Amino acid sequence: MTVPATRKGRRRPDDGFAHLMLAPLLIMLGIFVIWPTIRAIYLSFFNWSFYQESTFVGIKNFRDVLTDSNFWNSIRLGLQFVLMTVPLQLVIAFCFASLASSVAAKLASILKVSIYIPTIISGVITSVIFALIYNYSGGLLNAIVGIFGVPNQAWLADPRWALIAIAVPAVWLGTGLMSLIMLAGMVDIPESFYEAASIEGANWFQKTIYITIPQLKNIFLYLLVVTTIGAIQQFELPLIMTGGGPMRQTELPNLFIFNHFRGDAYVGYSIAAALMLAVVLGSISAVIFRVVNSEKLVD
Repeated sequence: MTVPATRKGRRRPDDGFAHLMLAPLLIMLGIFVIWPTIRAIYLSFFNWSFYQESTFVGIKNFRDVLTDSNFWNSIRLGLQFVLMTVPLQLVIAFCFASLASSVAAKLASILKVSIYIPTIISGVITSVIFALIYNYSGGLLNAIVGIFGVPNQAWLADPRWALIAIAVPAVWLGTGLMSLIMLAGMVDIPESFYEAASIEGANWFQKTIYITIPQLKNIFLYLLVVTTIGAIQQFELPLIMTGGGPMRQTELPNLFIFNHFRGDAYVGYSIAAALMLAVVLGSISAVIFRVVNSEKLVD
């Protein structure tokens, strides 16, 4: 049997052009990702400062992070924030995608545009808008609940409500893109699957359970990983709306690292905390991939 030239280790005629096209991306990756990561790992072993000479401290920064209850509290809050936002986003996105895929094309276009609008709004602007909505005196939410006799609530200053108050705009911002991704997956499902199910007498619910959801398994996995990591790393909303308060009840991991960075002249701790957060995020992703097995679907 004759082995193709490419399997003998010979270069293809277009290899040089491919390398040329990849070169800018690889250069940017090296400058802005690989080298900073290597440098950060190196500096995490030093008591490093912008103003004073750094000193080698070994694993002290990592030990300080691992024994810091505030760091683990931020991780706990991040996971709690995931439970508040990700399941709700998945359900809303799936329902909206199902609706958009079942209506006429013109109405579907209007629905897709309407659900995507929040995605293009800046997180900073969203934070300001929802902070005004949650305002204790004159806020829209207190005006609404006041109709039912509920007294004004300090939504962003009450430890019981602050994290939930931040979760609402997070869901609003993230649902649009997720809906469009699910909709793209639904459109790609062969119509013959549904026609065969209809012949067998299956209703909408049965088609959804036995056809739509299994066919979207890989998309669900992708969205679950991406939205989980994004929720834990949420930064803009807690920074602007609460600053991490009250009583650190909205200080998610990225905000915890940022607050420590701007309040400590030595940044070795902050770098070590960022690296430990990367390990936590990688571990969470690995667990999700382990629990939700991804399989290539075959028609």
